[in-house]
Amino acid sequence: MNIYINEIASYIPDEYIDNYEKAKLFGKDNDFIDKRIGISKLSRIGEGYKTSDLAVEAVRKLIDKANLNIEEVETIVLVTQNGDYPNLPHTASVIQHKLGLKHSVSTFDIALGCSGYVYGLTILKSHMIEMGFSKGILVTADPYSKIIDPKDKNTSLIFGDAATATLLSTVGALSIGRPTLCTDGSGSDSLYNDEYLHMDGRRVYNFALKEVPEQINKHIEKNNHQIEDIDVLLLHQGSAAIINAIRKKMRLSSNKLPFMINEYGNTVSSSIPIMLEDYLTRGDCTKILISGFGVGLSWATNILTRN
Repeated sequence: MNIYINEIASYIPDEYIDNYEKAKLFGKDNDFIDKRIGISKLSRIGEGYKTSDLAVEAVRKLIDKANLNIEEVETIVLVTQNGDYPNLPHTASVIQHKLGLKHSVSTFDIALGCSGYVYGLTILKSHMIEMGFSKGILVTADPYSKIIDPKDKNTSLIFGDAATATLLSTVGALSIGRPTLCTDGSGSDSLYNDEYLHMDGRRVYNFALKEVPEQINKHIEKNNHQIEDIDVLLLHQGSAAIINAIRKKMRLSSNKLPFMINEYGNTVSSSIPIMLEDYLTRGDCTKILISGFGVGLSWATNILTRN
């Protein structure tokens, strides 16, 4: 038995913040937004909208897109650090109720940030194989707008809200390899929340530039590939500055390592699957590398291979 990525659907709210106007409050011009941040608009959930509501929107889009019989879903796993409630219950259980799923569905949350999708694929795949499940959904929904101080220039110009739903099943387009997973808890105070999100941008930037290319290269080598064998690298979309720096260090083109969040922002664990949705049906991409990095500090890389 094996488990594959079958389909992906994403939901990006219609409400936005104009990032150019927002930047003026901090004395920053359009050039700063274009070259350093790379985000013209930040997507936002509506007033009173919960994380579970955001997640349910993505799952319903997945149901329609995959022509999925919801009664066949056996497990739902949610990657989030900003659930409906401060600590309990787990928000995946709320999603199960709002979707009207049967009680035999297993649910749990994964409290990871920007590396969460890479981790989540392996965790859900392993769970499904162990349980003998044939259909499961990995959801990412982490609306950082809930914890951002609008007066903080380090965070309020970067993060957008979105959700994704990935159908894993015994048939599908992409196989999921064995990931490389790393942690450095000494950097845990680089990104943390105590009512509001605090971020040491320079420290996170330096961490990503040092560790991510190294992990990617080692992972490719470990799997007996060369960088030329990889059709596209889909990295967590932190900001234009981070992606451009990694791209330059690895000597890759913008087609090989794209930046795609100009219209909605850094959506944390949703950034990789939003991009992957566009590449899922592209037959010219047979090997796709995904790499997430951030809160923890945590970084994770895997290769997805077209069947």
